[in-house]
Amino acid sequence: MDQIPNPAAETTSINYQSEQPASQSWWTRFRLTTKRHGRRYWFALVLAAYLFGAGSGYLFGWRKLVEYKTAHEHDTEVESAETDSLWMDLAKQVNPEEGYDIPVVLGDVGMNLVASGAIDLDKYIKVFENSGEPLTPEQMNILQETSSSAVVINQKNAHFWLNFFWALGLANQNPVLTEGPMMDGGREKVVNFASTGGWTIAAVPVAQVYASQTLVILNESQQSLLEEVAQVVYRPCCNNATHFPDCNHGMGMLGLLELMASQGASKKEMLEAAKYVSAFWYPQQMLEVAVALQKTKGVDFEKLDPATAVGKNTFSGSGFQQVHQWLGQNGLLEQTPDGDGGCGV
Repeated sequence: MDQIPNPAAETTSINYQSEQPASQSWWTRFRLTTKRHGRRYWFALVLAAYLFGAGSGYLFGWRKLVEYKTAHEHDTEVESAETDSLWMDLAKQVNPEEGYDIPVVLGDVGMNLVASGAIDLDKYIKVFENSGEPLTPEQMNILQETSSSAVVINQKNAHFWLNFFWALGLANQNPVLTEGPMMDGGREKVVNFASTGGWTIAAVPVAQVYASQTLVILNESQQSLLEEVAQVVYRPCCNNATHFPDCNHGMGMLGLLELMASQGASKKEMLEAAKYVSAFWYPQQMLEVAVALQKTKGVDFEKLDPATAVGKNTFSGSGFQQVHQWLGQNGLLEQTPDGDGGCGV
């Protein structure tokens, strides 16, 4: 018995090639082929266009990123070079290689400091030997003979002049010491300050040294000028002006200003000397102040108003901290010279 064909099992296949007459034109064949594969070609075309657009966009964006990064790195290098140059230029102004000529004559001050016991010469010599800075023949002469030579402070002798003027400020009898804020706790407590108790190279107890010698004599107008200047010259180790000389730098500055006032120096000369001497005693802090003021005021250290350089807003303890923070916030901090910032001999 013949089987009945199952229609579902049969597959109908259309053979376009066999149905097309041999004489069919190329255009007709193209249209038929396009009809079969058109959607496939269209999808491929769209995908290719998308990939081309995405790729070109990526390449364009990457190129722009590289260009931006290169330009940014260049700008950063230029800014860094300019900052380095600024620091170097100002460092030469803050601590000039040739030093700074202090307009005073020492005369017999050094001899009298030794003779009065304010300086024990043997202890003084050992201090500098132990620090690796043995006294020079010229410095020994300052302590043993009358001196009429120029007083020049530089990086090498800044420590010597700090101790020398410290001894002068400590020993000289002056109302700043006998009537000023140093006496607020009474005479018996005056030896508790860094500028008094820290002076360990006297030949006698420091209480006997304090304001005990008439080494520098000032008339009324000179004393008035001294106190006026002393009240506006600060130091970054604390918030006290020179009028309250509770540390070695303050006492050293007092001694220097007393000597200058006694020899007829003007207010301008005294402040200018305070500016440069402070710069040698505090090179790091003064250089930072110089950079900050050059950036904010456009004035180099050489032309900077000395009252501004050593004033409360910039060179006191709190004032300098604000300067330091501003430099850090603006990316301007650099490694600066080390200085004799301690308060000991």
